[in-house]
This record gives sequence, C-alpha cells and structure tokens, in this order.
Amino acid sequence: MSKAKAVTANIKLMIKAGQAKPGPPIGPALGQAGLNIMNFCKDFNAKTSHIKDDVPIPVKLTAYSDKTFTYVTKTPPASYFITKAAGITKGSQKPGHSVAAEISAKVLYEIALVKQRESPHGQYACSA
Repeated sequence: MSKAKAVTANIKLMIKAGQAKPGPPIGPALGQAGLNIMNFCKDFNAKTSHIKDDVPIPVKLTAYSDKTFTYVTKTPPASYFITKAAGITKGSQKPGHSVAAEISAKVLYEIALVKQRESPHGQYACSA
C-alpha cells in the first residue's frame, strides 16, 4: 500500500483561458511551491483552448511534497457573466445608490444554471 502524498500548498489563481504564462501571477505562486511552471502553463492552455480568450478561469491548484500538482478549473465568476450580459465593463461607482445597467430575469436564471453545475451541494429545489 502506497503512502499518501503530503500537500505542501493550496494555490488559488484567476487566469484568462488559454493565456497562462510563466510570468506573474502564475510564476511566483508556483515557483514558491517548487513546481514546474511551464508544465502547468502548457497543460492549462491546452485544456482551456476551446474557451474564448478573455474569459477568466478560477483555478485551484494543490501542490504535493514530491513536486507534483493537481488542479481544478471552475466556471468563470458570476460577475464576469453579469457584466457581459449587461454590456458594461465596470460596475456602478456607487453601489446601492446608482444603477450601472439592468439584465433580464431570464439571463440571470441562465447564469445561475451555469454556476449551479459547480456547486458542491448539488441541485437546489425551490417551492412556492
């Protein structure tokens, strides 16, 4: 029976799809854990090549004591979907006081369906 590898670091990053490069913020974060930065960049870029280039992808990377790693990509943040649906680049300068844009309930529902797929708690039921 083999021993379980010891986890040395848990790293969270936000990387644009297909644009992982060994520079900051990826290089310093992975370098401190002693990981091969180029292997991660090549693998991440290959796995996200089907996604549009400007989409931010949250990544949770686990580094192990033998200098190997695993990572999980998640769906883009809800704020990305909301700003794209509203057609704006920035939110309100005075949140709670001024409205930057509006989106329909249908679009909001579709965003919720996309985000729900990554929920660790599974399906939610709503009764009226």
